[in-house]
Amino acid sequence: MVTGVNMRIGGLATGMDTDQIVEDLMKVEKMPLDKLQQDKTKMEWQRDAFCDVNKLFSELDDQGFDMRLQKTYNSKSTTSSMSSAVTATASASASNGTYEIKVEQLASAAINAGSESIAIDGESIDPTSSMSSQNDLLKGELQTGEFAFATFNEDGEEIIHTITVSEDDSLNDVLKDITSQDNGVRAFFDPQSNKVVMERTETGDFNPDGAEISFNVTDGDSSFFTDILGLSEANEQGGENAIFTYNNALTLESKTNTYTLNDMTLTFTETTGDSSARIAVSNDVDGALDKITQFVDKYNEVIETVNERLSEEQFRDYKPLTDEQKNAMSEKEIELWEEKAKSGLLKGESILSSGLSNMRQNWYNTVENESSFNHLSQIGITTSSNFRDGGKLLIDEDKLKQALTDDSSSVYKLFSNDVEGSGRGIINRLDDSINNTIKRIESRAGKSTHTLEQYTMGKRIKDMDSRISSFEKKLIDIEDRYWRQFTQMEKAVQQMNSQHGYLMQQFGFGM
Repeated sequence: MVTGVNMRIGGLATGMDTDQIVEDLMKVEKMPLDKLQQDKTKMEWQRDAFCDVNKLFSELDDQGFDMRLQKTYNSKSTTSSMSSAVTATASASASNGTYEIKVEQLASAAINAGSESIAIDGESIDPTSSMSSQNDLLKGELQTGEFAFATFNEDGEEIIHTITVSEDDSLNDVLKDITSQDNGVRAFFDPQSNKVVMERTETGDFNPDGAEISFNVTDGDSSFFTDILGLSEANEQGGENAIFTYNNALTLESKTNTYTLNDMTLTFTETTGDSSARIAVSNDVDGALDKITQFVDKYNEVIETVNERLSEEQFRDYKPLTDEQKNAMSEKEIELWEEKAKSGLLKGESILSSGLSNMRQNWYNTVENESSFNHLSQIGITTSSNFRDGGKLLIDEDKLKQALTDDSSSVYKLFSNDVEGSGRGIINRLDDSINNTIKRIESRAGKSTHTLEQYTMGKRIKDMDSRISSFEKKLIDIEDRYWRQFTQMEKAVQQMNSQHGYLMQQFGFGM
């Protein structure tokens, strides 16, 4: 303990172990401080226990998000008889049924590979060095300045793009400039053939009347592309649209190899020849069953954990250990002690017990709506009859699966009917109850972003910190007082000894 600056004399005259005496006296004086620190530690443990439970409630609430979505109950599964050629995904609103898809042509992108090498006599150029330093290897005389090419948008309108070439540019610099622009074109150099390739990044036929990467622009010089890079419109392979027939009756085109039709998104990877792929759309009952089961399992986990904390045994004789006590114990002994000291921190807490009660009512109460189901038991979800389970839910998978198969929309309304009053869906009710419980816990035990002043237990912890600090200062004064008293006693005894020695000398008893 930090002490004052008074001179201390320990046992020189009396022979007493003053250090040990003061230490023992201070242990007694320090007992109220130990209790304060133990109370603070226990409150911090209780706060952390509340926060752990709050995390569980938040996880349950987060998992409930999917349970509020219609697609969770009405999701669709698709199969394809020719999955190597056509696959499909279906939205929740897609109609169940079977559809014939015949793919006659895949979408492709326009590409222009140089008609010949850009170097003379089979020479190779270095695409990373400046073109001006390799001018004698180029088939055309290097030109610098601004040059143009054109592409076409979905409406067939010509869009002109320009690049600027300087003497210091390498071939890679120029091609990177082309590719990095927002022009829907990429360009690269193939060193094996010494040819430049330009191609559109999008599939589809954008200019049915001619080239889709045009060097015949009316506004700008294209000579660099034709004379140096060896590119010409005549060598371009135009992009094509995907062509497919729906149900042997409707022929459609798409610039990409995907197409959304009747709430289905079709993806084409091969043509189907003379045959058609059969796409079947049906309710994804297993997917919905899995989502509901996962949520119920999480709910049961929360119920079990919170009930355990509410009924956990308290060991009042096991208080938080002081630093001195820990120093006298092994790590294993500390672990076992604190396990009992932390037991029952949330025993009987009304915030948690009322929160669980409200959640149970959310499941039990009927949902007044105009659908086929208004109670969980009608779709195979019931409460465990074992009172020790504390209200856990049980699922009859066959009955739930049948309900989802027969009327998934009614199951959705039972869970997530987003109205107020008696028709409010079970998940919406749970969300209300969980959020209310979370807010009450945060008001009591705070959250990670809160300061001590923002929640009840934090204010009490801060008050304890203040009391501990004041008491520590008081102990310094007490210890200094003890030392002053013992020092005065030592001085008095020393003086008496001196007087005694003097008198003994006067009477002839001295040496």
